[in-house]
Amino acid sequence: MIVTITFSPSMDKSVSVKQLLPETKMKCFDEATYPGGGGINVARVLTRFGCDVTALFPANLFNVPFFKKTLGAENVLFVVIPTVNETRESIAVFDEQSQKQYRLVMPGNTLSPTEWSNCLRAIKKLKEVNFIVVSGSLPKHAPPAIFSQLSKIAMAKKAKLVIDTSGKSLKKAIEVPLFLIKPNLEEFGILIGNKGLKRAALKKQAQLFLNKYPCEFLVVSLGSKGAMLFNKEHTFSITPPTVKVKSTVGAGDSMLAGMLYALQKGLDMKECLKTGIAFGTATTLKAGTSLCTKADVAKLMQKMDR
Repeated sequence: MIVTITFSPSMDKSVSVKQLLPETKMKCFDEATYPGGGGINVARVLTRFGCDVTALFPANLFNVPFFKKTLGAENVLFVVIPTVNETRESIAVFDEQSQKQYRLVMPGNTLSPTEWSNCLRAIKKLKEVNFIVVSGSLPKHAPPAIFSQLSKIAMAKKAKLVIDTSGKSLKKAIEVPLFLIKPNLEEFGILIGNKGLKRAALKKQAQLFLNKYPCEFLVVSLGSKGAMLFNKEHTFSITPPTVKVKSTVGAGDSMLAGMLYALQKGLDMKECLKTGIAFGTATTLKAGTSLCTKADVAKLMQKMDR
């Protein structure tokens, strides 16, 4: 089983407007609201592809009915840890005139020490876990030892620990043994103290990183140019087909889901990277926060096989 952990879940709302203007009452249309946050998106995608996955996340009891309704509609299994603070909302606004999307991401709500402990206790209770996937940002004042604690749980379960976060959280995460991390190029540059890192220097810096830290695989996302995957012996690079992007919300989460899907199928790492890119690219074809579909992934995989 794959368990995804989202310490900062959200209710992702998307709308469209004719034109985004200041100090103007703008009528919104194409409104949709989905459960969001990195790990929740990963679980939503994996469920669509028939994987055994459970999404674990904290949420205020007032907001739990929303998650029950929306995740239930997609048959996503989940475990919710009750919290005092309400769950955040995030908003994506699509401007039809400019064909651009604007994303307003609210900060994650603070968890109490008891709520953090309850999250870890719930993870420990899960049986037969192969992958523990921590995806998304961490709330303010996260326990300094949170990744160390997660690493110990993963080792006790003989599970692979996958981290997809950024900033200070990622710097803390790489101190413990990890199976895989997935920063983008900018995030990786900041992580290694090389802000403004260029793709030409990426391979060298990736190998230096893998020799220094206890991380088995490093995947660096390059946006529309695809991604590169590194371990100590190999480097793989794959570029996706050119598509008309409607939304980038959840694309990175979908990419991670695709890689996990391929790993569960026993595919080699190059195929895992290709599958991940197909999943992520397929999500960009959808408006708002809809995420990828099987049909779009299949079409993209065919194009990438030619």
